[in-house]
Amino acid sequence: MGGFSGEQYALPEAIGLLRSTRKEPRGDELIAVSGADPLNLVGILTPDDAVPAITNNRILYRDGVPILVKEGEGKERFLVDVPAEERDILRGALLRRRPAPLVRTYLGKSKAAG
Repeated sequence: MGGFSGEQYALPEAIGLLRSTRKEPRGDELIAVSGADPLNLVGILTPDDAVPAITNNRILYRDGVPILVKEGEGKERFLVDVPAEERDILRGALLRRRPAPLVRTYLGKSKAAG
């Protein structure tokens, strides 16, 4: 059986909601996920080489499109053309050490607990 797992758990209205996001204006939103995250669909839904589902691997998405991958120790690859002046900013977003404030709240961590 081919494909990927997890899609069978989506509610029927999820399709319409996902399609509606294509019409929303782009906001240059950057989101980094682990290679072990179920959102790691690089190489499954994209023509790029797959990113192994290993916790230390990282994928950076810009507005839902994978743009940068880190695999192993320091091995990175840009999946799209990126101007040289943006590369360091994107690397920083990919390797961000501290979780975003919303995630920190969810985890029950205050700023003081750092």
